[in-house]
Amino acid sequence: MNDIRIGTVGGTLCSIWASLSLGDILQTVVMAAIGTVVSFLTSRLLGRCRKK
Repeated sequence: MNDIRIGTVGGTLCSIWASLSLGDILQTVVMAAIGTVVSFLTSRLLGRCRKK
């Protein structure tokens, strides 16, 4: 039973890995960084608005 699960997970990971390109990975990293910066700036702006 364990061998079937390991084989299924291994096959799934290999198929996902084969479908990803370097461009997709870089785009994901850039979008995550932009999202982080926007979230940080929004929280800072809201914090300043609450103080006033």
